Amino acid sequence: MTAFTRGPAEGLWEENGKTTRDDIVVFEVMASDLDERWWNGYRRTLEARFGQESIIVRAQEILLL
Repeated sequence: MTAFTRGPAEGLWEENGKTTRDDIVVFEVMASDLDERWWNGYRRTLEARFGQESIIVRAQEILLL
């Protein structure tokens, strides 16, 4: 697993007329198989743990050369 914590990523949104800012951390996990059911449950666990309305978990297939 790799954590990208120093990137210039941040989230901005407006709520009740006030702009709110969040820092964004990206974690990268490489695996030979994808268990979609497990990741879906883990995403919901993280959303509850961190009090987030939504956490994005994405997957992409790669070809190692």
